Parts: sequence; structure tokens; C-alpha cells
Amino acid sequence: MRAIRRFTVRTVLPPELAALGELVLNLRWSWHPETLDLFAEVDPAIWERVGHDPVTLLGAVEADRLRELAADRRFLRRLADAADDLREYMTAPRWYQSIPDAPRAVAYFSPEYGIASALPQYSGGLGILAGDHLKAASDLGVPILAVGLLYRHGYFTQSLSPEGWQLEHYPSLDPGGLPLTLLREEDGTPIHVRLSLPEQRMLHAQVWVLQVGRVPLLLLDSDVAENDAAARDVTDRLYGGGTDHRLLQELLLGVGGVRAIRAYCRVTGHAEPEVFHTNEGHAGFLGLERIRELTEARLSFDEALEAVRAGTVFTTHTPVPAGIDRFPAEMIARQFGGDNAWPTVPVDRILALGAEEEPGKFNMAAMGMRLAQRVNGVSELHGAVSREMFQGLWPGFDAAEVPIGSITNGVHAPTWVGREIMELAGRELPTLVERGRGWEGVTKIPDADIWGIRGRLRTRLVEAARARLRRSWVDRGASPPELNWIDDALDPEVLTIGFARRVPSYKRLTLMLSDPDRLRALLLDPDKPVQIVIAGKAHPADEGGKKLIQQIVTFADSEDVRHRIVFLPDYDMALGRLMVQGCDVWMNNPLRPLEACGTSGMKAALNGGLNLSIRDGWWDEWYDGTNGWAIPTADGVADPERRDEVEAAALYDLIEHEVADRFYDRTDGLPRRWLEMVRHTLASLGPKVLAGRMLRDYVVDLYAPAARSARALLDDGYEPAKGFAAWKLRVGQAWPGVRVEHVEASGLGDTPEVGASLGLKATIALGDLEPGDVRVQAAYGRVGLHDELVAPGYADLTVDSVDDGGRAVFSGTVPLDRTGPFGYTVRVVPDHPLVASPAELGLIAVPEEPAGMTNGILR
Repeated sequence: MRAIRRFTVRTVLPPELAALGELVLNLRWSWHPETLDLFAEVDPAIWERVGHDPVTLLGAVEADRLRELAADRRFLRRLADAADDLREYMTAPRWYQSIPDAPRAVAYFSPEYGIASALPQYSGGLGILAGDHLKAASDLGVPILAVGLLYRHGYFTQSLSPEGWQLEHYPSLDPGGLPLTLLREEDGTPIHVRLSLPEQRMLHAQVWVLQVGRVPLLLLDSDVAENDAAARDVTDRLYGGGTDHRLLQELLLGVGGVRAIRAYCRVTGHAEPEVFHTNEGHAGFLGLERIRELTEARLSFDEALEAVRAGTVFTTHTPVPAGIDRFPAEMIARQFGGDNAWPTVPVDRILALGAEEEPGKFNMAAMGMRLAQRVNGVSELHGAVSREMFQGLWPGFDAAEVPIGSITNGVHAPTWVGREIMELAGRELPTLVERGRGWEGVTKIPDADIWGIRGRLRTRLVEAARARLRRSWVDRGASPPELNWIDDALDPEVLTIGFARRVPSYKRLTLMLSDPDRLRALLLDPDKPVQIVIAGKAHPADEGGKKLIQQIVTFADSEDVRHRIVFLPDYDMALGRLMVQGCDVWMNNPLRPLEACGTSGMKAALNGGLNLSIRDGWWDEWYDGTNGWAIPTADGVADPERRDEVEAAALYDLIEHEVADRFYDRTDGLPRRWLEMVRHTLASLGPKVLAGRMLRDYVVDLYAPAARSARALLDDGYEPAKGFAAWKLRVGQAWPGVRVEHVEASGLGDTPEVGASLGLKATIALGDLEPGDVRVQAAYGRVGLHDELVAPGYADLTVDSVDDGGRAVFSGTVPLDRTGPFGYTVRVVPDHPLVASPAELGLIAVPEEPAGMTNGILR
């Protein structure tokens, strides 16, 4: 018989051990080794059996053992010290508290969070990045209030069929068995947020609070009695169900998330967020809820829109249009129209926010960008790709001026770096551990120390991989006598390459199989053998991804190579940590430029691993020629199969002739040249790849400016927002009357020379606008083959005169600062103290017929 309901009965701790409950309920333990050591001491055998999960540990330990610990004065002293350390961590001023005029609080929305293996609420890089974002914010004292959904079945656990086909399993998660507390009113009543749905239905959700160090994470859960069966299943699985299901999840995350924040701040006294950060388009509806709040407070839609935009940051992680959530427009109209309409938020305005080139589609990324004054990608290359990808939202502007910047991702070192390395750094580089400085000191650490730690981490990976491999083969139907070979699978002394990630086609899991014979020769080389550890999950609906996994598994099952290449099922944070710590080389071969960032290689680098990667994402930005290897890309090859062949051949060559040669080149038993690269990798990449650096960039470049913009619009009862909205409306209506009528140049002479200057005078028809409403600029610089300006500079022109007909003359100078083909033009853009970039309104006026004016090309 099956139980009709599942729940967890929590342990009642003796009063002397009450602090254990305090420690368990704060996820700081997930990156704090000393607290984990304390939990391990509670019952070492159970600790290993439960996979180092403190919540499960306390539920499994016997009452007799708890009474024994309650009488153990040494343990109680350690417990008191750990509790005091946590309280000090939670309250002491940190970096953020020294930042003047910083936001009082920042709301951070993400559909998934990778905090710890014990809380499987993530599918891949987006969630892991969100988890590292919160942990770094906690360490730096950034007052983030995070929002997500609590998925009762998480993502999925993965196993393999006998044929190597991915199988998915969805174990039930009981919130009572997780380190969560229910958000309640002062009288103890659980707080619910409510969303109205079409056809007089209502979606209810309770709010669980997960404490991630100093950061509260609010997780909305629709599995409540007030919901009908369909509504209860809204938060059943991460990225599960069809389009209707996905829309309801994103409505709950965005709209419900804002309502959860309001409730949390009301009952706890937490500061209301001044800045809202949307981590990818899934949470974009949060902007509509904030507009609803303001319009019900008697602002117009346009006024509320400006107030919301000013304080919103939108981060895109998607380098391909296919990765963006898009809904049928009629579905959005049904949700926000008819009997379910918000009286102060017209449905046609909502549809306009999500409009894209394809009629009838509602684009969540487009809405997110229109609702945010500040937008960023997650690496320099991804920022450039995003500017090209979304250029249509700012027509008339070159891609370089599309207002999408970039902040390169980082990783949370205490979560991902091996303990041995952290302890070595603490012993040899105290300033690095205490103040985050002193990376150059890595050069002073003896070779033997680094190599010894690398060997221990590799051995740990090999031992764990054998155990996981054995479980996988048993699950696939093998009997124990058939598995003796696993005792010798992998070798702690062999060059170990890691490859672990989600399995969409563009990440090219099977590129290494392009020439199976060549791969087999690398694996079985008698003098310089290579072994490869592989892990990854395909989306349950991605049949193509599952076929790629099956191809890898089929090859890895071959008797001649199965001791040198293994696929480990159920890729999660625990396995990810083992791999980035234990692998000597981290391999990444996506189809450039489709990898937005790819942070797993950063984690490997911090553990003394070397990257072997296509120059995509962060590696394109920070590869310097000596901190790893760049796989050449065949960008000009149009045939995908041919491109794969060319790039795979380059990969094989690098492994055989550079990577393996350097690893096995030993002097006095040590690979001296290899360790030189390891040191250089740590010194050059260490300060860059940290999530702390990333958070500082977000605070300084995005959060603080967004807070200043938001404050500027809410003064005096939102009067600045009202004025800014009225100005935008006036400029938008008058813009068709703005024209560049004539441009004259002076000071050229017969032979222009570098260092001289060019005088410009432009006559501009302003229509119903004033000179102060616009910025007139000369764009100048190198020209291409078709007279297009390449990476132009800009010089502002100043107004000289205005006639009664609305024509103004602007003048200025352009420096001739380079030799060769040189060109210029003049443009007009709207200008106001509250705009964040010239392209913000998407309006521009340029000369219509350059041939009718003074020639703007100097050769």
C-alpha cells in the first residue's frame, strides 16, 4: 500500500543542543567547513549515510546519542562557538556597509537556485549562478531579498537504462524535511499570496523562507488546500508541463513574488527593496505587478512605467532566440483581459511590452528589457551577442549602442574550492583568505605542495566515480560478479579530463566522438594515457540530447576503454564539486558564440585545473595564451558536420601534443611546466572569476545607479516620474518632425592631416521640440568598405541659433585622430537628465541623403 500523504517528523532537540537547530536552518553550513565538521561529529556513520545533509542527519540520529551529546562538554563548547560565529557573521558590518548611498535592499528574482545538493531546486548554470549570487551577497553584506518557487519534485534525478538511455525520476520533497520555515502572520497564521486567473479561478501560494547566510530566499509553493488540483500542481516541477503550466509558474514567480516580498517586509520589518533584479525573463511579470501597485496609487500607466524602469535591472543569460520564453499573445490577453483585467493596467499596453517581430507572440525577454532601464549579459562576448540579438528593440542604432552591457559571472569559491586548497591558501597566503588580496603569492608555494593536493583531489574523484559507476551499472541490471573491472576503472595517476554540463545540442557533448579511433588511441596511449569523466542531464523533453548521452554511454561501455572514460549519471552539485576539484583539465567545446558564460571552467581554475576550451563565454575574455588552451574555431565553415570535424581534430591535436606532453613531462617526479601553468592560472584568473568580484560589479555599476534613478523619480509624490513620462510622450509624438536638414564641414584643406580638427555646422529641424530636448552629435571615425562607420566616436554639438520656424543650428569640432579612411555624420537623439543612454527611447534622426550634403568621407 502507498501512503496518501507524506510528511517529516522533526527531531526534538534537548535544550542544550538547541543551537544545532539554529545552525541547520541557515544554509551557511553549505559553504562553511567548520560547521560541517560539527555536524559530522553528531554521528559520523549517519553523516556519511545521509550524504552530508544536516537536516536528514538530525532526523535520523537516535535520542540516546542526542542525550549523550547534551552531556558532552567538549561538544557543547564547539556548538556554542559555532553558534556565536554564525551570529557574528550575520550581524557584523561588511563591504557593502561601507558603500555610500547604496540601495536599502535589492530584490532578486530567479526561477531556480542551486544552493546545496540537499535542496534540488536547480537544473543547470542559471540556478547555480543564482545560488552563488546569493552566497556572495551574504559574504559581502549586500541586502538582497531573493524570490523563487518551491518545486515539490525539484528538477529530476537521472539514471540510465540498460541501453544507455536517460531515465527521469521525480522524488517528492517534503518542506518539513528541508531547512525551511513557513512565513506567518504575528498570530501564527500562514501567509498566502493570491493571484486571480481567468474564469473566476484563484491561485494561492504559501511562502517558505530559506536563510542563505544573511540573505532570505522566499520560495512560493502552490501545494495548498485552497487550490484546485491544477493550481496545486503549478509548482510541481522545475521547467515541467506545457505552455499553460509555464505561464502560471512565471505569473506566480513575478506577480506573486512581489506580493510575497511585500508580506515579508510587513511582518519582519525588512527594508523594502529599492532595486528589483530580474535574473532572466522568467520573472518578468514582476514589473507589471509593480506598475499595478503604482497605478492604483493614482499614477498613470506611463508614469508608473518610468518609476518601475528606473529601479529595475534585467540580466539575460540566453545567446539564442530559441532559448527565450515566448507565449501566444492571446494567452497573455486572456490572463490580463476580460473579467480578469487589472482596471489600471490596460491589456494592450501589456501586450505592447512583450511584442516582437513575429506577430501574435509575447516575448518575455523583450518585456523584461522594456521594463528595465539597465540590462546586462553575463560575459563581454555574450553582451556583444545580446546587442546584436536584441538590436531590433532599438531601431536605428548600431549594435554597439544598444543599451545592453555585461558583467561577467563569477563563482563562490568557498562552495566550489577543495578544502585542502583553502587550507593551503590560509596557511601560505593569509592576506588572500582574510582580505581577498595577495594572489601573486601563489608563485611562492612549493611545487610539491600543489602537486600533492592535486593528487589527493584526483584520487578522491576516482574513488567517488567508481562508487557511482558501480551503482549505475547495478541500476542498469548488471550483477556484482560482472563488475570486478570497476575496481580498476580510472587511475589516480592518469591525466584526468572533465566534461560536465547540461546537454543541449550546442554544447556538443559528443564532439569528442567525432573520430572514435583517434579518441581511443588517446585514452589507451601506453606512455601518455588520458581518462575522461563525463556527466550531464538532457531536458526530459529533449530527445536529441538524450541520444547524445546514449552515444557517449555506448562508447564508454566498450570493454577496451571503459576503464578510461566514464559517464556518471545524476549530475548535481555534489558531483560537480568532485569533478571541478579532481580533474586536471576542464574541457568545454560549445558552438561559438552560443555559450553565454560557462562558469564550470572558473571553478576548475580555482582548484588548480587548466581549461581546454573553445573561446566562448568567459574564456574568450580571460584566456591569455598561457593559462590553459584555446581550441581553434572554424567560424568560416558553413557545413556544421565539417565544422565539428575540423574543431574535433584541433581538440585531439591539443590533447595529444600539448596537454598530455606537458602533464607527463616530469623532473624529479614533478611536472614543472604544468605547475607553472597552474600557478599562472591561479594568479591571473583567481581575482577575476570570484562571485565577490561579480557582486561588487553589480552593486557599483547597476544596483547603486538604479537606486539613484529610482529615488530621483519618487521625490515629491512621484512628480519627477510624472514629468519624465510627460516629456517622453511629448518627444515621441513630436519626433517625426525632427530632421537633419544640412551639414557643412570646414577646416579640411586639400590634404587633411592627423591631429587637425574638422569644424561642423548642422541645421536641424526640431518641429515642436526645443533644443534642450535633444542631443545633436557628430559620429566620426574609421569607415569600412561600404562607407559604414566602424566603432565611431561621438562629439556633442552645441546650439548656435534657433529661428522662428523651429530650425536650429548646432556646431562643434571633430578631431582627425587617425590616419586612413575617415568619415563622419550627424545624428539627433532625445536628451533628458533622467535617460540612462542615448538609445533609451529608441528614437534617432540621421541625414536622409548624404549625397546631397558635403561629402562625409575623407580618404
